[in-house]
Amino acid sequence: MPALPAALSACREPPLAGQEDPTFDHETMSLKLTAFAERARPGDLGVAVQDLTTAQRAAVAGEHLFPLAGIWTAALGAAVLAEVDAKALSLRETITIEDVDLSPPPSGVADAWPSRRRWTVEDLLKHAVADGDNTAADVLMKRIGGPGAVTAWLDLKKVENLRVDRYARQLLSEQTGAQSFRAEWRGLAWRKAVLATPEATRRAAWRDYLADPHDSVTPLAAVRFLEALNQGELTSQENRRRLLRMMEAAAGERLRPALPAGARLAAITAATPWDLGQTAADNVLAMVRLKDGRRFALAIFLKASPLEEADRDALMLEVMRTVMQAAEKAGR
Repeated sequence: MPALPAALSACREPPLAGQEDPTFDHETMSLKLTAFAERARPGDLGVAVQDLTTAQRAAVAGEHLFPLAGIWTAALGAAVLAEVDAKALSLRETITIEDVDLSPPPSGVADAWPSRRRWTVEDLLKHAVADGDNTAADVLMKRIGGPGAVTAWLDLKKVENLRVDRYARQLLSEQTGAQSFRAEWRGLAWRKAVLATPEATRRAAWRDYLADPHDSVTPLAAVRFLEALNQGELTSQENRRRLLRMMEAAAGERLRPALPAGARLAAITAATPWDLGQTAADNVLAMVRLKDGRRFALAIFLKASPLEEADRDALMLEVMRTVMQAAEKAGR
């Protein structure tokens, strides 16, 4: 299939800051984010936040590379919808799923196979973005030219340091040290196959994954992606809204307790499975629209963390709450 067309590369520059007073007290916010990073040790925490109205930012470890994990589906969704805008793809196009197209969990599309084999591009896109469905995401990425085409398109759009290098099917096997995925490993069988892999092999695979610059992102690159999406640099306004609706469906409840009254959340959260005493990657990519219409982009990345899920959830929630309180204070 053809790669994403170069004609889509034109994009607008982000707007100039519109406020004399900064949205965030940079020094105070930096101290707070640094304190969160210290609490996360020996894991590595990176955070970036941007006021999408003024383009003002605050970050800790903003230029450090972190594993992309499942939030790559947001970039894929934007790339697919750019192809729709270019008339190179239709949301109504039907794709037939074969056994060689199946990818590891989570994947409702794989679970439904072979009873259901045919899916529209729109259905696959909803599953990929809203549900983190790896089969749906891989099939769509193949349809638009593969991982290299997505990364090249992001570079053309000036979203740098966000790179998609492998299909989920390939990445998850290499990440865990497991054998190549096969159709009979759908659902719970995949986890059994991973845990059957020798511990030394898994440990080496996780170590390589954490050191690998492929399929990685910096916190500042992540909020730059959301800035480009918000400014209409990636898709038409109609498809921007379409993608944000899918991200709203994906947001879940993890960060919602930290939201101010009347705020709307579009977010993708993704974590690698707990294994060998750590979670290799736990990521949040979020856009928040406050009641007064202001929008904020937030990226939180936690790498090689020994914290269990409840503690990681608490940390993410505190970071979000701190950012939202600063945003509300600036808006008064």
